[in-house]
Amino acid sequence: MNRVAEDVIKINGYNLHLIPTTKFKTIHMVAKFKAPLDKNTITKRALLPYLIQQGPKSYPSRVQFQKKLDDLYGASLSIDSAKKGNYHILSFRFEVANPEYLVNESDILNEAIALFNQIIFHPNVNENGFDTKIFEREKETLKRRIQSIEDDKMSYANMRLIDEMCKDEKYRLHVHGYDEDLTNLTSKNVYEYYKQLLKEDELDLYILGDFDQGKMNDQFTKTFKREKVDTTLKKDNGYVAGHRSKPQEIVEKQSIQQAKLHIGYRTNITFSDKDYFALHVFNGIFGGFPSSKLFINVREKHSLAYYAASRIESHKGLLFVFSGIAPEDYQKAKEIIELQMVEMKEGNFSDSELNETKELIVNQLLETLDNPQGIIEMFYQKVVGQTELTPDQLVQGIKQVTKDEVIDVASKITEDTIYLLTSEGENAVG
Repeated sequence: MNRVAEDVIKINGYNLHLIPTTKFKTIHMVAKFKAPLDKNTITKRALLPYLIQQGPKSYPSRVQFQKKLDDLYGASLSIDSAKKGNYHILSFRFEVANPEYLVNESDILNEAIALFNQIIFHPNVNENGFDTKIFEREKETLKRRIQSIEDDKMSYANMRLIDEMCKDEKYRLHVHGYDEDLTNLTSKNVYEYYKQLLKEDELDLYILGDFDQGKMNDQFTKTFKREKVDTTLKKDNGYVAGHRSKPQEIVEKQSIQQAKLHIGYRTNITFSDKDYFALHVFNGIFGGFPSSKLFINVREKHSLAYYAASRIESHKGLLFVFSGIAPEDYQKAKEIIELQMVEMKEGNFSDSELNETKELIVNQLLETLDNPQGIIEMFYQKVVGQTELTPDQLVQGIKQVTKDEVIDVASKITEDTIYLLTSEGENAVG
């Protein structure tokens, strides 16, 4: 595989990550602001991407901003928020053509860097607040987004599972914010929070593409400067709740035809642990692929589920199982899902299943490393996980996982919460 490496420079109040590669003809800039999840600020933070991506103060209308992006050979901007473990991450992604592949456009990169700086540090504000019309419009957009989650029953069931499973933990917080918080948000108090975020969040800036590292370092650090930063209050202790003596069972009824059976487990393993490679392989055999135990046994063999899969939350140490079932099949589906966990703990999987899964995971990782944003996300895992594990080391670690290591990982996994979203009929909980 082509080795991908980064050079990290701590300067101007942030960490600058330079990732030189000749694989792409564009330059990718990503700014990631990280802070612990907090109920008092999460809705403000969720609203910010909607506001900031409308354009900076220097291009106050959407038309002007789009024209500037077009002038930069179709540069593109996207902003979103996500949670990783107990952290809330705000990501700004900016892609621009590499001037090396353009004739007489050597200044385009300086313009792009200047524009990216304006987008982040000089948003469209007046009288100490975001533009009122834009603010009210985008607040309504977020409101609809929050309300739409209940219409997507799979997303809703997963949200409710986490609500119940992590009731006393930060991870329960909804990354899109809360409808009831929107009433008290104003263009001024959200801008005040944004100014605070710019000063206090941990900031990592990634530059990926075909460039000279020395020149890029000079170009970037000349433009991107941050006020004095104090992140001493922004650390998180990664608190994980204690184990339940037995799994809790939550049943919710709505007017639906297909029930959602979602189960949450504690893996007691996170991205920075040496067991992480084996956990990744465990999940692949258990429910991560169409060849997995959940898919084959719950869906194919017993025809009990419309879908059945699992995924891990690598920075929180959680494993989630998702399945869509007929309401009357709840008990049987639950038993067969739980049986697959027992099979994993007892090592009832073959060497060929192990090797095939490792190959699938490695191919998946290599595909991620063929995508510029995928490369950046893999490197950012190191920051969130506070580890030095590189993408190359992750691939090599997966290749070396043994059957005994997978069984050992399985023995550490405990069932925490069973959540069923089912119909209101009398046979709903069979």
